[in-house]
Amino acid sequence: MRTTTVPAYVGLSAGILLTLLSASALGQRGGFGIDPRADDRTYHFADTDEEMPYCVFASSRIDPDTPAPLIIALHGAGVGPQIMCNSTAVDLAEEGGYVLASPMGYSPRGGYGAPRRAGRGGGENEPANLSELSEKDVMNVLAMVREEFNIDANRIYLTGHSMGGGGTMFLGSKHADIWAAIAPVAGGGGRENQAEMLQPIKDAGVAVMVVHGADDEVVPVDGSRSLVAEMEAMEIVHEYVELPGVTHGPVITASQEHVFEFFGKHSR
Repeated sequence: MRTTTVPAYVGLSAGILLTLLSASALGQRGGFGIDPRADDRTYHFADTDEEMPYCVFASSRIDPDTPAPLIIALHGAGVGPQIMCNSTAVDLAEEGGYVLASPMGYSPRGGYGAPRRAGRGGGENEPANLSELSEKDVMNVLAMVREEFNIDANRIYLTGHSMGGGGTMFLGSKHADIWAAIAPVAGGGGRENQAEMLQPIKDAGVAVMVVHGADDEVVPVDGSRSLVAEMEAMEIVHEYVELPGVTHGPVITASQEHVFEFFGKHSR
């Protein structure tokens, strides 16, 4: 295991960030929204007869005849997939020759299939099978991107922020045979079934990077520390990066260089 700390970043508080990332702001280009080089798309979600948004970026360095690595990125609660196709992520994907894709997860609070903690439901108007729909949306986008691009099956990665970090751990465990490495960011830990969730990840040899801002005011950093301690005890290949001075919102972009570097070192 490698534990890393880096100099503090100057950033917005999570409250200000989420205000800026209202539904209207997410539809705009630039800033914390979608980079203009990424494609803002929809597809027909047959299960509910709805159009579901997602975003995709493919590096100009990709050779169509050579399988390319793929990163699936899961957004946090209350926002949309465009935030994960931000300019920092697109710059890194371009440089590294990646395909980057971010699904909605059915709704802004879908949870990607992860069991919900008390008091953290999806909302009054959400369907009873929200978790199932959220997971299926992610897997649909993964399948569509793999069909559209020549993807290297040994270099498929999963990351996510906050709610997306919890989704990363859940889907990383449930579909451990897919991923070369996963990276939950500000997702916390400390669930009662933590060891049970980690066992398929260990069995499949999936490498894990955990990133958390030391000054996170929304998701306590102790949860990630607990998760890392469990992985240490289970001898799972992992790295932990804790970012001093970084709060919940700014860790999205502050983490991405570390995540991309980690993914570049691992394949199945």
